[in-house]
Amino acid sequence: MVVSGDQEVLAVETRHGANASHAGPTDRQDGTRRYVGAMADSRPTSALRIAALVKQIPKFEEMRLGPDGRLVRDGMELHLNDYCRRAVRAGCDLAAETGGSCTALTLGPPSADTVLREAILCGCEAGLHVSDPAFAGSDTLATSRALAAALEAHGPWDLVLCGRNSVDADTGQVPAQVAEILKLPLLTGARELRLDGGTVHALLEHDDEWVRAEVDLPVVVSCAERLCEPCKVKEPEAWATVNENLVTVIGAAALGDGPWGADGSPTTVGPVRVLEVDRAGERLNGTGPEQVDRVLQVLDNRGAFDRTAVGATSEVARPEGAGDGGEVVVLGEPDRLSQTGELLGTAARLAAEIGGRAALAVDTVVDWEKLSSQGADKVLRHRGVTGAEDVAHLLADRFADQPPWAVLAPSTAWGREAAARLAARLGAGLTGDAVGLEVRDGRLVALKPAFGGRLVAEVTCTSRIQMATVRPGSLPGYRPRPTAPFAADHLASTGTSRIRVLEQRRDDDRDLLAHAEVVVGVGQGVDPADLAEVEAHAATLGAELCATRKVTDAGWMPRARQVGITGHSIAPRLYIAVGISGRFNHTIGVRGAGTIVGINPDPECELWAWCDVGLVADWRDGLAALVPVLAERFSSRPS
Repeated sequence: MVVSGDQEVLAVETRHGANASHAGPTDRQDGTRRYVGAMADSRPTSALRIAALVKQIPKFEEMRLGPDGRLVRDGMELHLNDYCRRAVRAGCDLAAETGGSCTALTLGPPSADTVLREAILCGCEAGLHVSDPAFAGSDTLATSRALAAALEAHGPWDLVLCGRNSVDADTGQVPAQVAEILKLPLLTGARELRLDGGTVHALLEHDDEWVRAEVDLPVVVSCAERLCEPCKVKEPEAWATVNENLVTVIGAAALGDGPWGADGSPTTVGPVRVLEVDRAGERLNGTGPEQVDRVLQVLDNRGAFDRTAVGATSEVARPEGAGDGGEVVVLGEPDRLSQTGELLGTAARLAAEIGGRAALAVDTVVDWEKLSSQGADKVLRHRGVTGAEDVAHLLADRFADQPPWAVLAPSTAWGREAAARLAARLGAGLTGDAVGLEVRDGRLVALKPAFGGRLVAEVTCTSRIQMATVRPGSLPGYRPRPTAPFAADHLASTGTSRIRVLEQRRDDDRDLLAHAEVVVGVGQGVDPADLAEVEAHAATLGAELCATRKVTDAGWMPRARQVGITGHSIAPRLYIAVGISGRFNHTIGVRGAGTIVGINPDPECELWAWCDVGLVADWRDGLAALVPVLAERFSSRPS
C-alpha cells in the first residue's frame, strides 16, 4: 500500500507482488486541487522558479523515413512528448501552489515553438526556444549541453522538470546529462512529489522497484507517466493565439562557442531501417480440435517449438595474449546479477574480438568464481559506493587516467543515470537502449531501436571511450568458460549521494519478463477476479505474464509488467494475447515476438492485424483448449 496525499490507494496482489496504483491530481470538495503528494498539507514553501523541459515528436502512426534514411518531419503531425506533458502539468501546479512560475524550454527547429505555445496555454508563464541551424544533428549529449547552457543563462532555477524519456527514442539520457552538466542531483521517474520547505520528497518508479527518497533544492526531476494528468490543449488552432512575445528564441551565439549540433555530438547515426513485421493475421472461429490443430501447425511452421536457436551453452576458451586491445567495462547494478551476467558475456565476446579484456565495476561480489565463468578478467570494486551519481563520478576519475575501449551498462533507471552522467563527464558517446553490439573496423557498433522498435539504427561513437546501455534480455546468454584467477582493483571514494533514500522495495523482477520464451499478455477483457485463472494457465506453460497500460493503471499487475510505448518492449519466442483489443500503444511493444497468438471474441478488433494466428473466442475457452496441447509440445522439445 502506498499513501498518496490524503487518499489511500490499495493494490490488488498477484503472484508478481503488490503494486500501488496511484491517482493523479484530483479536485477537493473545497475547490482546491490536490497535487500528488498533497503538497498543500506541508508547511508553506517559498515561491519556486521552475523550468519544464519539453520535446516535440511525430506521432508513431505517421512515422516514415525519407530516401536518405532520416525521419521525415515535414507534413507530419507533431506533438508534445507524452512524458513531457506530465512535466508541464506538474510544474504549473507546483508554481501555482507556491506562488511561483513555470517556464517551458525546448530545443528544435522554428516549428517546435508549437510545444511551447501549448505549454503556455496549459499554464506556463513563458517559453524559451533554443533554435539555430547550428544545433542540427545534436545527439543526447549535445542536446543536454545546449539545454543546460540555456538554463544557466536564464536561471537560477529551483526545480527542473522533464519527462522520464521521449517515447520516440526511449533513452532517458537527457535528464541525467542535464543534471550532470548543471552539477545537480536527479530524481528519476517521480510518481509522487511533495515539497516541504527546501526539501523535495518523492516516490520514484524504477523499473520493478519503488524508491522513497528526499533531496534538497535545487534538483532535476524526471516525471513518470502516472505522476499526474497530462497537460493538453486539444485545439491546435489555439496555439496561434499565444502572444509571440512570451516565447524567447535563443540562438547558438547566445550560449557560447560550443561546439554545438553535429560538431558537438560524440555519436553518429549510420544506416536506419524500418522493421516491418509480417503477421499473417489468420482468424479461426471457435476453439474446436480443427482450430487448435491449425494453431499448432502455424507455431510449428514459425519455429515456436524449436529450441535450437536458444543461446549457446557450450564452454568457450579463456582469452590468450597480452590483452592490450583495451578493456570492455560493465557497470554492475547492485542486486542485478542476471543482467550483470548477460552484460559480462557480451563484454567478453567484444573483448575477444579486439584482443582485450572484460572488466566489471561493482560494489559487492557475491561469487568470484561465477564472475570468472561469465567472462570477467578484472573487477573494479567500489565497495560501499552504490548510487548512480557516485559510481559515475568515481569511475570518471579512473577512466580519465585509464580509458577503457568501451563501457556497457543496463538500460535500467540506475544504469541509464550512471552511464549518462559518466558520458557527460568524459565527453563520451553513449548509445541508449541498444539491442545489439558488434565490432566493426575496430569500433563498437550499437543497434539502437526507436519508436517502439519500428526503427533500428546503427550508432557509432567518435569519442575514444565508447558507451552503450543495453536493453535487458536483448542479447544472447553468456557462454561459460573455465574459471581462473583475475585481478581486482579496489577503488576508494569519499563521495556520498545527495539523494537520501528512505525506503527501497522491489515488487517484481523485470528480468523474468525480459528473458521469457513464452509470455501471456493480459488486457482489460480479463476481469481482475479471473486473473488467477490466467496465471494458472501461464504457470502450466512456464510462461510469464505482461499487461497493457490500462491493466497496470488499475493496479492488477505491477508496472514492471507493462508492455507498450510507455512500458517495455519484449521479444519472446511465443506471445499469447488474451483480452487485448490490439491498440497500437500496446502491440508495438511485442513486435519483436517470434509468433503471436491472439484470443478475442471480437472478429473486427485491431488485434488480428498484429497476430500470426488467432481464435475468435472467449479467452477462457481459448486458453482451456490451447494450453494443454501447448504444454505437451513444449515439454517434448529437445533441450
